[in-house]
Amino acid sequence: MSVASSDVLIVGSGAAGLTAALNLADRFRVTVLAKGALNEGSTAWAQGGIAAVLEPGDTFANHVEDTMVAGAGLNDRDVVEFVVGEAPEAIARLRALGVPFAEEAGALHLTREGGHSHRRIVHVADATGWAVQEALQRAAEAHPNITLLPDRCAIDLATSRHEQRYSGAGNVWGVYALDRASGTVELHTARATILATGGAGRTYLFSTAPRGATGDGIAMAWRAGCRISNMEMMQFHPTCLYNLEVKNFLITEAVRGEGGRLINPATGKRFMTYYDPDRMELAPRDVVARAIDAEIKRYGLDYVHLDISHQPADFVREHFPNIHEKLLGLGIDMTTGPIPVVPAQHYTCGGIVVDRDGRTDLPGLYAAGECTESGLHGANRLASNSLLECFVYGEAAARHIAGAWDSLSEVPAIRAWDESRVTDSDEEVVIKQNWTEIRRFMWNYVGIVRTTKRLQRAKRRIDLLTQEVEEHYGHFRVTPDLIELRNLIQTADLIVRSALHRHESRGLHFTLDYPEMATKAVDTVLVP
Repeated sequence: MSVASSDVLIVGSGAAGLTAALNLADRFRVTVLAKGALNEGSTAWAQGGIAAVLEPGDTFANHVEDTMVAGAGLNDRDVVEFVVGEAPEAIARLRALGVPFAEEAGALHLTREGGHSHRRIVHVADATGWAVQEALQRAAEAHPNITLLPDRCAIDLATSRHEQRYSGAGNVWGVYALDRASGTVELHTARATILATGGAGRTYLFSTAPRGATGDGIAMAWRAGCRISNMEMMQFHPTCLYNLEVKNFLITEAVRGEGGRLINPATGKRFMTYYDPDRMELAPRDVVARAIDAEIKRYGLDYVHLDISHQPADFVREHFPNIHEKLLGLGIDMTTGPIPVVPAQHYTCGGIVVDRDGRTDLPGLYAAGECTESGLHGANRLASNSLLECFVYGEAAARHIAGAWDSLSEVPAIRAWDESRVTDSDEEVVIKQNWTEIRRFMWNYVGIVRTTKRLQRAKRRIDLLTQEVEEHYGHFRVTPDLIELRNLIQTADLIVRSALHRHESRGLHFTLDYPEMATKAVDTVLVP
């Protein structure tokens, strides 16, 4: 088994991971692992933008309050104030890296999205994430102290349990990872490890998340002994393109922010007036997603319409060039007619419990971005706060590692990966079958609207599949699909267990058995 060492190891090459790497590399040797290509994570998929208080008349207090309202009071106000206060500087640093944010009359063009009381979304047309990923990746590739390793599937954290002489300290010393090209397992060690692995969207049948969003960091942290919190808070984006040929194409929140209207195709009526007459299409995502879900179920629809064709055609093409081009290729002209849309899983608001410095429960292990529960999002993420969290916490983790470096222990001798399981499986169909089954029952039983009976049905299936997956994992050579399946079933179990613990409806967790919101907001915390 090959062993590679660095000062700091980062698992994940999106906004959080690369931000941390760039903030550490002037002083430390940093290795960044990516499961696939460096730009295949969720960051590059982000269409909307980054929220920051930059408009005259807007205030930090307004942004904080909007975030707290969207999060249904489950947010940590101190964390919200911390992240919101850091936003303008984060935007300035991205501009310095060359991110070409849209401008108008010599100033940044700000758009508005659901749940925001002001225009505060900085964007690059409708492809902000791609521009941010390119800028961060370009800077990381140019830095001599950063080693970028694509096509590495992290299997598990290397902890004190893997020490050749067990210390019992509970430290994390890096990860075991599968090299896709060679099919061999590598050990990557470091005095500090940062998980920036993204969310768990692919637990669901319909999701806007990329193929690799299988909850890897969350599952690995749980197995290593970290607390996991609020996993029942899975955000469903209200508007994903409905098309049988092209799946998981998001129609950004900004379409509604710039005047897009939701129409019931059966009645021809704008239906948000029945669900949230004050905020209409600009209500938070959980409200809009449940409204669309209700209309679809009530009228037996396959989709609803999102219509922005009443705006000038040039305006639509200028603000949404990529969406417009993509839809034209499918025979849909958003300048002259509506877009068929359905809700889809979009963001994992729960995850690994971290503090303001990105520290987890385990010495030497940090986490940042969508794999965490920092206290920012609460019961529902406010639009365009996700990339912002990545920048703020990627930098926070890097800052703490640098400040605490002298107190971080040297890496001891770590045991090699167990190569006794060298047999290739002749039942790869098990992986495909279980993957499909998990995503389907999670969508049907643990989706936008839940009941205790549905959750219990999902839990029984998870328990059965967990036995099958662990048996398969214990007897055969690891493969990328098997690694992901193991993490997927673990993440599904955490989601369902969290949902069964919450006896109320709050934010993204809506259950028919407990339709009212409890007086006190309490996190759902699972302890290994």
